[in-house]
Amino acid sequence: MSVWRLVDKGFAEVNDTRLYYGIVGSGHPLVLVHGRSLNSKMWDDQLEVFAKRFKVVRYDVRGFGKSTLPTIGEEYSHTKDLKALLNQLGIDYACVVGLSMGGGIALDFTLEYPEVTKALILVDSILGGFQDWSKTYRELMESLWKEAKEKGVEAAKDMWKNCLIFKPACEKPNVAFRLKQMISDYSGWHFVNPDPLRSLDPPAIERLQEIKVPTLIIVGERDLPDFHRIADILSEKIQNSKRMTLKGAGHLSNMETPREFNEAILSFLTKA
Repeated sequence: MSVWRLVDKGFAEVNDTRLYYGIVGSGHPLVLVHGRSLNSKMWDDQLEVFAKRFKVVRYDVRGFGKSTLPTIGEEYSHTKDLKALLNQLGIDYACVVGLSMGGGIALDFTLEYPEVTKALILVDSILGGFQDWSKTYRELMESLWKEAKEKGVEAAKDMWKNCLIFKPACEKPNVAFRLKQMISDYSGWHFVNPDPLRSLDPPAIERLQEIKVPTLIIVGERDLPDFHRIADILSEKIQNSKRMTLKGAGHLSNMETPREFNEAILSFLTKA
């Protein structure tokens, strides 16, 4: 029987929402937080390896995958959702891994619940309060919202699937197929609705020096310069941190170069 066999899965009723989750393996808890427009399936290449040593928890963030959509006008918090999920699962502490949007959630979670986070891994991460986005990135986002407004959610999702951020991923047929399937399954809610997400205040960029846990910062070599700049800020400001560039990888390094990604995570956690 596979060591990464499913231990538990289902929906957690927390904070007036339903979060879908899955647990595999056993050992110290390791939480995986996915990127925007994706879902917990993006971690498929990590489960078999990580479950040999960890109790791996992956979940669909509110508004994505099988989890419930936000309610317009009702504030919510990704970090509080994650803490409530862990509470319901009986998990008192965890190592937390987040990619892109998930990295931002993992970072904010560590700042809000330092007693829960035992190690932090930020992959091609966003950073709360970061404003120095390039013209290329800003124009991409503006064109995406315009496409959604003028032509609808499906047109915006088609644009997103083929945008510059995912170019390296789309060069690998298997990765491209999985990526585009996840984006196709995404509701597109955030493209056309005001998101009542409550962000950390003050934002993470002003509080990085508060993070004391061992931190690994990973960025794909071919990711956009914006994410390299964020990685530089993170590595400069977070004590006890290590920065690593994964050769040949773009924004989805865990899917594009899974072997190298998995080895980097396990090596880091062995020493953390």
